[in-house]
Amino acid sequence: YTVGAATQGLSNYLKKNFAGERVRVAVAHDSRNNSRMFAERVADIFASNGFQVFLFDALRPTPELSFAIRELKCHSGVVVTASHNPKEYNGYKAYWTDGAQVTEPHDKNIIAEVAKITDVDMIETGKNPENITILDEKFDEIYLNKVHELSLSPESVKKHHDMKIVYSPMHGAGVRLVPESLKRFGFTNVQMVPEQAVIDGNFPTVESPNPEERKTMSMAIDLAKKVKADLVLATDPDSDRIGVALPDENGEYVLLNGNQTLVLLMTYQLTRWAELGRLNGHQYVIKTIVTTEMVDAVADYFKVKCYECLTGFKYIAKIIRGHEGTDMQYIGGGEESFGYLAGDYVRDKDGVSACSLAAEAAAWVRDTMGISLYEWLKQLYVKYGFYQEGLVSVVRTGKEGAELIQRMMVDYRANPPKEILGSLVVKINDIQTLESFDVRTGKKTHLEQDKSNVLQWYTEDGTRVCVRPSGTEPKIKFYFGVKATLPSVADYEKVRAELNDKIERIKKELKLV
Repeated sequence: YTVGAATQGLSNYLKKNFAGERVRVAVAHDSRNNSRMFAERVADIFASNGFQVFLFDALRPTPELSFAIRELKCHSGVVVTASHNPKEYNGYKAYWTDGAQVTEPHDKNIIAEVAKITDVDMIETGKNPENITILDEKFDEIYLNKVHELSLSPESVKKHHDMKIVYSPMHGAGVRLVPESLKRFGFTNVQMVPEQAVIDGNFPTVESPNPEERKTMSMAIDLAKKVKADLVLATDPDSDRIGVALPDENGEYVLLNGNQTLVLLMTYQLTRWAELGRLNGHQYVIKTIVTTEMVDAVADYFKVKCYECLTGFKYIAKIIRGHEGTDMQYIGGGEESFGYLAGDYVRDKDGVSACSLAAEAAAWVRDTMGISLYEWLKQLYVKYGFYQEGLVSVVRTGKEGAELIQRMMVDYRANPPKEILGSLVVKINDIQTLESFDVRTGKKTHLEQDKSNVLQWYTEDGTRVCVRPSGTEPKIKFYFGVKATLPSVADYEKVRAELNDKIERIKKELKLV
Protein backbone atom coordinates (compact mmCIF):
# COMPACT_ATOMS: atom_id res chain seq x y z
CA TYR A 1 0.00 0.00 0.00
CA THR A 2 2.83 2.41 0.89
CA VAL A 3 4.59 1.75 -2.42
CA GLY A 4 1.23 1.99 -4.21
CA ALA A 5 0.31 5.34 -2.66
CA ALA A 6 3.77 6.74 -3.42
CA THR A 7 3.54 5.63 -7.06
CA GLN A 8 -0.01 6.89 -7.60
CA GLY A 9 0.89 10.24 -6.02
CA LEU A 10 3.96 10.49 -8.28
CA SER A 11 1.80 9.48 -11.29
CA ASN A 12 -0.73 12.24 -10.53
CA TYR A 13 2.07 14.78 -10.25
CA LEU A 14 3.62 13.66 -13.55
CA LYS A 15 0.24 13.98 -15.31
CA LYS A 16 -0.08 17.57 -14.05
CA ASN A 17 3.48 18.46 -15.08
CA PHE A 18 3.43 16.84 -18.50
CA ALA A 19 -0.18 17.31 -19.55
CA GLY A 20 -0.71 16.40 -23.17
CA GLU A 21 2.43 14.22 -23.31
CA ARG A 22 2.73 10.44 -23.13
CA VAL A 23 4.64 10.08 -19.86
CA ARG A 24 7.63 7.70 -19.96
CA VAL A 25 9.13 6.17 -16.81
CA ALA A 26 11.89 3.67 -15.94
CA VAL A 27 11.81 1.28 -12.98
CA ALA A 28 14.66 -0.66 -11.33
CA HIS A 29 15.42 -2.41 -8.04
CA ASP A 30 18.25 -3.91 -5.99
CA SER A 31 18.63 -7.26 -4.22
CA ARG A 32 16.64 -6.51 -1.07
CA ASN A 33 13.85 -8.75 0.13
CA ASN A 34 10.64 -7.94 -1.81
CA SER A 35 12.41 -5.41 -4.06
CA ARG A 36 11.29 -7.24 -7.21
CA MET A 37 7.69 -7.43 -6.00
CA PHE A 38 7.66 -3.71 -5.18
CA ALA A 39 9.27 -2.81 -8.54
CA GLU A 40 6.66 -4.84 -10.44
CA ARG A 41 3.92 -3.11 -8.44
CA VAL A 42 5.40 0.30 -9.33
CA ALA A 43 5.52 -0.67 -13.03
CA ASP A 44 1.93 -1.96 -12.92
CA ILE A 45 0.61 1.30 -11.37
CA PHE A 46 2.51 3.46 -13.87
CA ALA A 47 1.20 1.33 -16.77
CA SER A 48 -2.35 1.47 -15.36
CA ASN A 49 -2.08 5.27 -15.41
CA GLY A 50 -1.39 5.08 -19.15
CA PHE A 51 2.39 5.63 -18.96
CA GLN A 52 5.02 4.00 -21.16
CA VAL A 53 7.06 1.93 -18.64
CA PHE A 54 10.58 0.49 -18.95
CA LEU A 55 11.15 -2.18 -16.31
CA PHE A 56 14.50 -3.95 -15.90
CA ASP A 57 14.22 -7.75 -16.05
CA ALA A 58 16.19 -8.24 -12.80
CA LEU A 59 18.21 -6.27 -10.25
CA ARG A 60 20.37 -3.43 -11.60
CA PRO A 61 22.72 -0.76 -10.21
CA THR A 62 21.00 2.52 -9.28
CA PRO A 63 23.27 4.49 -11.67
CA GLU A 64 21.97 2.42 -14.59
CA LEU A 65 18.42 3.54 -13.72
CA SER A 66 19.61 7.16 -13.80
CA PHE A 67 21.26 6.47 -17.16
CA ALA A 68 18.10 4.80 -18.51
CA ILE A 69 15.96 7.87 -17.74
CA ARG A 70 18.24 10.04 -19.88
CA GLU A 71 18.87 7.45 -22.60
CA LEU A 72 15.18 6.56 -23.05
CA LYS A 73 14.00 10.18 -22.70
CA CYS A 74 11.86 9.40 -19.67
CA HIS A 75 10.06 11.98 -17.56
CA SER A 76 10.73 10.17 -14.31
CA GLY A 77 11.99 6.93 -12.77
CA VAL A 78 11.94 4.91 -9.57
CA VAL A 79 14.47 2.55 -8.03
CA VAL A 80 13.44 0.34 -5.11
CA THR A 81 16.46 0.25 -2.79
CA ALA A 82 17.62 1.13 0.71
CA SER A 83 21.19 1.56 -0.54
CA HIS A 84 23.74 0.51 2.13
CA ASN A 85 21.30 0.28 5.08
CA PRO A 86 20.77 -2.96 7.08
CA LYS A 87 18.57 -5.73 5.66
CA GLU A 88 15.45 -4.65 7.63
CA TYR A 89 15.04 -1.61 5.39
CA ASN A 90 13.80 -0.94 1.93
CA GLY A 91 13.31 2.36 0.18
CA TYR A 92 11.91 4.25 -2.80
CA LYS A 93 14.03 6.73 -4.77
CA ALA A 94 12.22 8.97 -7.25
CA TYR A 95 14.01 10.60 -10.18
CA TRP A 96 13.24 13.48 -12.55
CA THR A 97 13.71 14.02 -16.28
CA ASP A 98 17.45 14.74 -16.02
CA GLY A 99 18.12 11.38 -14.34
CA ALA A 100 18.73 12.98 -10.92
CA GLN A 101 16.81 12.39 -7.70
CA VAL A 102 14.04 14.95 -7.31
CA THR A 103 14.88 18.32 -5.75
CA GLU A 104 12.75 21.32 -4.81
CA PRO A 105 10.03 22.10 -5.64
CA HIS A 106 9.20 18.65 -7.05
CA ASP A 107 10.01 16.76 -3.83
CA LYS A 108 7.48 18.62 -1.68
CA ASN A 109 4.90 18.72 -4.48
CA ILE A 110 5.11 14.95 -5.01
CA ILE A 111 4.69 14.31 -1.27
CA ALA A 112 1.62 16.58 -1.29
CA GLU A 113 0.11 14.41 -4.06
CA VAL A 114 1.00 11.21 -2.17
CA ALA A 115 -0.74 12.58 0.95
CA LYS A 116 -3.96 12.93 -1.08
CA ILE A 117 -4.07 9.14 -1.62
CA THR A 118 -6.25 8.08 1.31
CA ASP A 119 -7.84 4.89 0.02
CA VAL A 120 -6.60 1.80 -1.82
CA ASP A 121 -9.30 2.33 -4.48
CA MET A 122 -7.55 5.54 -5.53
CA ILE A 123 -4.57 3.51 -6.78
CA GLU A 124 -4.78 2.42 -10.44
CA THR A 125 -3.70 -1.22 -10.91
CA GLY A 126 -4.09 -4.18 -13.25
CA LYS A 127 -4.55 -2.24 -16.49
CA ASN A 128 -2.50 -1.90 -19.70
CA PRO A 129 0.24 -4.52 -19.11
CA GLU A 130 1.17 -3.94 -22.76
CA ASN A 131 2.56 -0.54 -21.68
CA ILE A 132 5.48 -2.29 -19.95
CA THR A 133 8.69 -2.87 -21.94
CA ILE A 134 11.27 -5.13 -20.31
CA LEU A 135 14.90 -3.98 -20.41
CA ASP A 136 17.44 -6.80 -20.58
CA GLU A 137 21.17 -7.29 -21.19
CA LYS A 138 20.95 -5.43 -24.51
CA PHE A 139 20.37 -2.22 -22.55
CA ASP A 140 23.31 -3.05 -20.26
CA GLU A 141 25.49 -2.97 -23.39
CA ILE A 142 24.56 0.66 -24.07
CA TYR A 143 25.34 1.63 -20.45
CA LEU A 144 28.64 -0.31 -20.31
CA ASN A 145 29.78 1.25 -23.59
CA LYS A 146 29.22 4.69 -22.03
CA VAL A 147 31.20 3.69 -18.93
CA HIS A 148 34.04 2.49 -21.16
CA GLU A 149 34.22 5.91 -22.84
CA LEU A 150 35.66 7.19 -19.53
CA SER A 151 38.82 5.12 -20.01
CA LEU A 152 41.94 7.30 -20.09
CA SER A 153 44.88 4.86 -20.03
CA PRO A 154 44.21 1.78 -22.20
CA GLU A 155 47.94 1.31 -22.89
CA SER A 156 48.74 1.07 -19.18
CA VAL A 157 45.93 -1.44 -18.68
CA LYS A 158 47.27 -3.53 -21.57
CA LYS A 159 50.63 -3.80 -19.79
CA HIS A 160 49.09 -4.63 -16.41
CA HIS A 161 45.91 -6.40 -17.48
CA ASP A 162 46.62 -9.28 -15.11
CA MET A 163 46.84 -7.06 -12.03
CA LYS A 164 45.06 -8.94 -9.23
CA ILE A 165 41.72 -7.38 -8.31
CA VAL A 166 39.35 -8.71 -5.63
CA TYR A 167 35.75 -7.48 -5.89
CA SER A 168 32.70 -7.89 -3.64
CA PRO A 169 29.18 -6.95 -4.78
CA MET A 170 27.91 -7.36 -1.16
CA HIS A 171 25.12 -9.70 -2.33
CA GLY A 172 23.83 -6.93 -4.58
CA ALA A 173 23.36 -5.33 -7.98
CA GLY A 174 27.02 -4.91 -8.94
CA VAL A 175 27.42 -8.69 -9.29
CA ARG A 176 27.43 -8.78 -13.09
CA LEU A 177 28.10 -5.27 -14.33
CA VAL A 178 31.17 -4.36 -12.25
CA PRO A 179 33.19 -7.43 -13.36
CA GLU A 180 31.90 -6.95 -16.92
CA SER A 181 32.97 -3.28 -16.90
CA LEU A 182 36.43 -4.18 -15.55
CA LYS A 183 36.71 -6.76 -18.34
CA ARG A 184 35.88 -4.12 -20.97
CA PHE A 185 38.54 -1.84 -19.54
CA GLY A 186 40.94 -4.74 -20.16
CA PHE A 187 41.40 -6.40 -16.77
CA THR A 188 41.72 -10.19 -16.93
CA ASN A 189 42.36 -11.17 -13.31
CA VAL A 190 39.28 -10.15 -11.31
CA GLN A 191 38.26 -12.46 -8.46
CA MET A 192 34.85 -12.09 -6.88
CA VAL A 193 34.35 -12.95 -3.22
CA PRO A 194 32.30 -16.13 -3.86
CA GLU A 195 30.19 -15.97 -0.67
CA GLN A 196 29.25 -12.33 -1.40
CA ALA A 197 28.51 -12.93 -5.09
CA VAL A 198 25.30 -14.70 -4.00
CA ILE A 199 22.31 -12.38 -4.52
CA ASP A 200 20.56 -12.34 -1.16
CA GLY A 201 18.53 -9.58 0.50
CA ASN A 202 19.39 -10.97 3.94
CA PHE A 203 23.07 -10.07 3.36
CA PRO A 204 24.11 -13.23 5.25
CA THR A 205 27.87 -12.47 5.43
CA VAL A 206 27.64 -8.92 6.84
CA GLU A 207 25.81 -7.07 9.61
CA SER A 208 25.31 -4.10 7.33
CA PRO A 209 26.21 -4.04 3.60
CA ASN A 210 28.10 -0.77 3.89
CA PRO A 211 31.56 -0.66 2.23
CA GLU A 212 32.54 2.21 4.57
CA GLU A 213 32.98 -0.30 7.40
CA ARG A 214 36.09 -2.45 7.77
CA LYS A 215 34.04 -5.31 9.24
CA THR A 216 31.89 -5.37 6.10
CA MET A 217 35.02 -5.41 3.91
CA SER A 218 36.80 -8.09 5.94
CA MET A 219 35.86 -11.04 3.72
CA ALA A 220 37.16 -9.25 0.61
CA ILE A 221 40.34 -8.21 2.44
CA ASP A 222 40.92 -11.79 3.66
CA LEU A 223 40.69 -13.08 0.09
CA ALA A 224 43.00 -10.26 -1.07
CA LYS A 225 45.62 -11.29 1.51
CA LYS A 226 45.41 -14.87 0.34
CA VAL A 227 45.90 -14.06 -3.36
CA LYS A 228 48.11 -10.99 -2.74
CA ALA A 229 45.74 -8.68 -4.61
CA ASP A 230 46.83 -5.24 -5.82
CA LEU A 231 43.40 -3.75 -5.29
CA VAL A 232 40.23 -4.53 -3.33
CA LEU A 233 36.93 -3.11 -4.61
CA ALA A 234 33.39 -3.36 -3.25
CA THR A 235 30.00 -1.84 -3.99
CA ASP A 236 26.92 -1.59 -1.79
CA PRO A 237 23.68 -3.47 -2.69
CA ASP A 238 22.52 -0.92 -5.29
CA SER A 239 26.08 -0.42 -6.54
CA ASP A 240 26.23 3.35 -6.30
CA ARG A 241 28.81 3.51 -3.47
CA ILE A 242 32.38 2.25 -3.81
CA GLY A 243 34.70 0.78 -1.17
CA VAL A 244 38.46 0.57 -1.84
CA ALA A 245 41.24 -1.16 0.12
CA LEU A 246 44.91 -1.02 -0.89
CA PRO A 247 47.97 -2.96 0.31
CA ASP A 248 50.63 -0.92 2.11
CA GLU A 249 54.38 -1.61 1.92
CA ASN A 250 53.99 -4.43 4.50
CA GLY A 251 51.17 -6.15 2.61
CA GLU A 252 48.56 -4.99 5.14
CA TYR A 253 45.35 -3.71 3.56
CA VAL A 254 44.33 -0.13 4.27
CA LEU A 255 40.65 0.72 3.83
CA LEU A 256 40.40 4.15 2.22
CA ASN A 257 37.83 6.61 3.47
CA GLY A 258 35.49 8.32 1.03
CA ASN A 259 37.60 11.46 0.84
CA GLN A 260 40.74 9.51 -0.11
CA THR A 261 38.91 7.52 -2.80
CA LEU A 262 37.46 10.73 -4.23
CA VAL A 263 40.85 12.48 -4.26
CA LEU A 264 42.52 9.53 -6.02
CA LEU A 265 39.83 9.25 -8.69
CA MET A 266 39.58 12.97 -9.34
CA THR A 267 43.36 13.55 -9.37
CA TYR A 268 43.77 10.61 -11.76
CA GLN A 269 41.13 12.06 -14.09
CA LEU A 270 42.57 15.60 -13.99
CA THR A 271 46.17 14.40 -14.44
CA ARG A 272 45.29 12.32 -17.50
CA TRP A 273 43.01 15.02 -18.97
CA ALA A 274 45.94 17.43 -18.67
CA GLU A 275 48.40 14.95 -20.22
CA LEU A 276 46.00 14.23 -23.09
CA GLY A 277 45.61 17.97 -23.76
CA ARG A 278 41.92 18.03 -22.89
CA LEU A 279 42.01 20.82 -20.29
CA ASN A 280 41.29 24.26 -21.76
CA GLY A 281 39.89 26.25 -18.83
CA HIS A 282 36.30 25.22 -19.54
CA GLN A 283 36.16 22.20 -17.23
CA TYR A 284 34.81 21.89 -13.71
CA VAL A 285 34.54 19.46 -10.80
CA ILE A 286 32.11 19.34 -7.86
CA LYS A 287 32.29 18.42 -4.20
CA THR A 288 29.88 18.70 -1.28
CA ILE A 289 30.33 21.15 1.60
CA VAL A 290 31.54 18.45 4.02
CA THR A 291 34.01 16.85 1.58
CA THR A 292 37.79 17.28 1.94
CA GLU A 293 39.27 20.63 0.88
CA MET A 294 42.08 18.70 -0.78
CA VAL A 295 39.76 18.62 -3.81
CA ASP A 296 40.03 22.43 -4.00
CA ALA A 297 43.84 22.24 -3.86
CA VAL A 298 43.98 19.70 -6.70
CA ALA A 299 41.45 21.64 -8.81
CA ASP A 300 43.41 24.88 -8.26
CA TYR A 301 46.62 23.18 -9.42
CA PHE A 302 44.97 22.12 -12.68
CA LYS A 303 43.18 25.49 -13.01
CA VAL A 304 39.81 23.74 -13.03
CA LYS A 305 36.77 25.36 -11.41
CA CYS A 306 35.56 23.55 -8.26
CA TYR A 307 31.92 23.99 -7.26
CA GLU A 308 30.65 23.26 -3.77
CA CYS A 309 27.10 22.11 -3.00
CA LEU A 310 24.94 20.62 -0.26
CA THR A 311 25.35 17.00 0.79
CA GLY A 312 23.61 14.63 -1.60
CA PHE A 313 24.18 13.72 -5.23
CA LYS A 314 20.98 15.43 -6.35
CA TYR A 315 22.76 18.74 -5.66
CA ILE A 316 25.79 17.69 -7.71
CA ALA A 317 23.36 16.78 -10.50
CA LYS A 318 21.68 20.19 -10.16
CA ILE A 319 25.00 21.96 -10.86
CA ILE A 320 25.61 19.73 -13.89
CA ARG A 321 22.10 20.52 -15.13
CA GLY A 322 22.76 24.24 -14.69
CA HIS A 323 25.75 24.00 -17.06
CA GLU A 324 23.94 22.16 -19.85
CA GLY A 325 24.05 24.15 -23.05
CA THR A 326 27.15 26.11 -21.94
CA ASP A 327 30.78 25.56 -22.92
CA MET A 328 31.60 24.25 -19.43
CA GLN A 329 32.45 20.54 -19.24
CA TYR A 330 31.97 18.35 -16.16
CA ILE A 331 34.83 15.93 -15.36
CA GLY A 332 34.00 14.37 -12.00
CA GLY A 333 32.53 14.97 -8.57
CA GLY A 334 31.73 13.30 -5.31
CA GLU A 335 31.10 13.33 -1.61
CA GLU A 336 32.85 11.99 1.44
CA SER A 337 30.26 9.26 1.92
CA PHE A 338 31.85 6.96 -0.68
CA GLY A 339 30.13 8.30 -3.80
CA TYR A 340 31.78 9.39 -7.05
CA LEU A 341 30.51 10.25 -10.52
CA ALA A 342 32.77 10.56 -13.57
CA GLY A 343 31.13 11.95 -16.71
CA ASP A 344 27.64 13.42 -16.94
CA TYR A 345 25.67 10.65 -18.69
CA VAL A 346 24.56 9.42 -15.22
CA ARG A 347 23.21 11.88 -12.61
CA ASP A 348 23.79 9.89 -9.43
CA LYS A 349 26.87 8.35 -7.89
CA ASP A 350 28.12 5.41 -9.90
CA GLY A 351 29.99 2.48 -8.33
CA VAL A 352 30.38 0.72 -11.71
CA SER A 353 32.41 3.49 -13.36
CA ALA A 354 34.19 4.35 -10.09
CA CYS A 355 35.46 0.76 -9.72
CA SER A 356 36.64 0.75 -13.34
CA LEU A 357 38.50 4.05 -12.96
CA ALA A 358 40.07 2.99 -9.64
CA ALA A 359 41.47 -0.13 -11.33
CA GLU A 360 42.70 1.87 -14.31
CA ALA A 361 44.37 4.42 -12.02
CA ALA A 362 46.19 1.57 -10.23
CA ALA A 363 47.44 0.19 -13.58
CA TRP A 364 48.48 3.67 -14.71
CA VAL A 365 50.55 4.55 -11.60
CA ARG A 366 52.27 1.18 -11.78
CA ASP A 367 53.01 1.67 -15.48
CA THR A 368 54.19 5.28 -15.34
CA MET A 369 55.75 5.50 -11.87
CA GLY A 370 56.35 1.91 -10.84
CA ILE A 371 54.47 2.41 -7.57
CA SER A 372 51.20 1.33 -5.95
CA LEU A 373 48.05 3.43 -5.72
CA TYR A 374 48.60 3.76 -1.95
CA GLU A 375 52.12 5.07 -2.51
CA TRP A 376 50.73 7.59 -5.02
CA LEU A 377 48.17 8.80 -2.48
CA LYS A 378 51.05 9.61 -0.10
CA GLN A 379 52.86 11.45 -2.87
CA LEU A 380 49.72 13.52 -3.48
CA TYR A 381 49.75 14.50 0.21
CA VAL A 382 53.37 15.68 -0.21
CA LYS A 383 52.40 17.70 -3.29
CA TYR A 384 49.05 19.21 -2.24
CA GLY A 385 49.20 19.10 1.57
CA PHE A 386 48.15 16.38 4.00
CA TYR A 387 44.41 16.73 4.58
CA GLN A 388 42.80 14.60 7.28
CA GLU A 389 39.11 14.43 8.17
CA GLY A 390 37.04 13.26 11.10
CA LEU A 391 33.36 12.98 12.01
CA VAL A 392 31.36 12.91 15.24
CA SER A 393 27.62 12.23 15.33
CA VAL A 394 25.91 13.40 18.51
CA VAL A 395 22.61 11.50 18.94
CA ARG A 396 19.73 13.10 20.86
CA THR A 397 16.57 10.98 20.71
CA GLY A 398 12.90 11.92 20.96
CA LYS A 399 11.12 15.24 20.70
CA GLU A 400 13.39 16.74 23.38
CA GLY A 401 16.41 15.61 21.38
CA ALA A 402 15.18 17.29 18.21
CA GLU A 403 14.55 20.52 20.13
CA LEU A 404 17.99 20.34 21.77
CA ILE A 405 19.66 19.97 18.36
CA GLN A 406 17.80 23.04 17.07
CA ARG A 407 18.84 24.97 20.20
CA MET A 408 22.48 23.98 19.64
CA MET A 409 22.34 25.49 16.13
CA VAL A 410 20.75 28.71 17.48
CA ASP A 411 23.50 28.95 20.14
CA TYR A 412 26.27 28.33 17.63
CA ARG A 413 24.89 31.09 15.41
CA ALA A 414 24.69 33.52 18.32
CA ASN A 415 28.03 32.54 19.90
CA PRO A 416 30.39 30.90 17.41
CA PRO A 417 33.81 29.87 18.75
CA LYS A 418 36.40 32.66 18.61
CA GLU A 419 39.24 30.18 18.19
CA ILE A 420 39.79 26.43 17.80
CA LEU A 421 42.86 24.94 19.51
CA GLY A 422 44.34 28.43 19.83
CA SER A 423 43.93 29.28 16.14
CA LEU A 424 41.60 32.22 15.44
CA VAL A 425 38.33 31.59 13.58
CA VAL A 426 38.71 33.88 10.55
CA LYS A 427 35.69 32.93 8.45
CA ILE A 428 32.15 31.71 9.21
CA ASN A 429 29.84 30.38 6.49
CA ASP A 430 26.14 30.13 7.32
CA ILE A 431 24.50 28.01 4.65
CA GLN A 432 21.05 28.85 6.04
CA THR A 433 21.40 32.59 5.38
CA LEU A 434 23.89 32.00 2.50
CA GLU A 435 26.32 34.45 4.10
CA SER A 436 30.08 34.17 4.38
CA PHE A 437 31.41 36.36 7.20
CA ASP A 438 35.05 37.50 7.25
CA VAL A 439 35.68 37.83 10.99
CA ARG A 440 38.73 40.09 10.56
CA THR A 441 37.20 42.67 8.23
CA GLY A 442 33.54 42.26 9.18
CA LYS A 443 32.71 41.90 5.48
CA LYS A 444 29.81 39.64 4.43
CA THR A 445 29.58 38.02 1.02
CA HIS A 446 26.77 36.01 -0.56
CA LEU A 447 27.20 32.25 -1.08
CA GLU A 448 25.96 30.89 -4.41
CA GLN A 449 24.25 27.61 -3.45
CA ASP A 450 21.12 26.04 -1.97
CA LYS A 451 20.14 26.83 1.62
CA SER A 452 20.53 24.34 4.46
CA ASN A 453 20.90 24.43 8.23
CA VAL A 454 24.70 24.14 8.18
CA LEU A 455 27.51 26.17 9.76
CA GLN A 456 31.18 26.15 8.75
CA TRP A 457 34.03 27.61 10.81
CA TYR A 458 37.46 28.21 9.27
CA THR A 459 40.57 28.98 11.32
CA GLU A 460 43.84 30.73 10.54
CA ASP A 461 45.79 27.45 10.49
CA GLY A 462 43.53 25.85 7.86
CA THR A 463 41.23 23.89 10.17
CA ARG A 464 37.58 23.60 9.16
CA VAL A 465 34.61 22.47 11.26
CA CYS A 466 31.16 21.88 9.71
CA VAL A 467 28.07 21.48 11.90
CA ARG A 468 25.02 19.86 10.30
CA PRO A 469 21.86 18.40 11.86
CA SER A 470 20.96 15.15 10.07
CA GLY A 471 17.95 15.37 7.80
CA THR A 472 16.89 11.78 8.46
CA GLU A 473 18.02 10.86 11.99
CA PRO A 474 17.92 12.44 15.49
CA LYS A 475 21.56 13.48 15.38
CA ILE A 476 23.81 16.44 14.77
CA LYS A 477 27.01 15.83 12.82
CA PHE A 478 30.35 17.56 13.25
CA TYR A 479 32.80 17.24 10.37
CA PHE A 480 36.45 18.12 11.01
CA GLY A 481 39.11 18.94 8.44
CA VAL A 482 42.71 19.60 9.43
CA LYS A 483 45.83 19.88 7.34
CA ALA A 484 49.60 19.94 7.57
CA THR A 485 52.64 19.90 5.33
CA LEU A 486 53.95 16.41 4.58
CA PRO A 487 57.72 16.84 4.02
CA SER A 488 58.17 13.38 2.49
CA VAL A 489 56.43 10.04 2.06
CA ALA A 490 58.63 8.71 4.90
CA ASP A 491 56.93 11.16 7.30
CA TYR A 492 53.43 9.89 6.44
CA GLU A 493 52.65 7.87 9.59
CA LYS A 494 54.08 10.53 11.92
CA VAL A 495 52.09 13.40 10.38
CA ARG A 496 48.95 11.28 10.12
CA ALA A 497 49.14 10.52 13.86
CA GLU A 498 49.61 14.24 14.60
CA LEU A 499 46.58 15.21 12.51
CA ASN A 500 44.40 12.50 14.10
CA ASP A 501 45.50 13.73 17.51
CA LYS A 502 44.55 17.27 16.51
CA ILE A 503 41.05 16.12 15.52
CA GLU A 504 40.67 14.37 18.90
CA ARG A 505 41.72 17.56 20.70
CA ILE A 506 39.17 19.62 18.74
CA LYS A 507 36.44 17.14 19.75
CA LYS A 508 37.41 17.56 23.41
CA GLU A 509 37.54 21.36 23.15
CA LEU A 510 34.04 21.41 21.63
CA LYS A 511 32.91 18.98 24.40
CA LEU A 512 31.84 16.33 21.90
CA VAL A 513 33.61 13.42 23.64
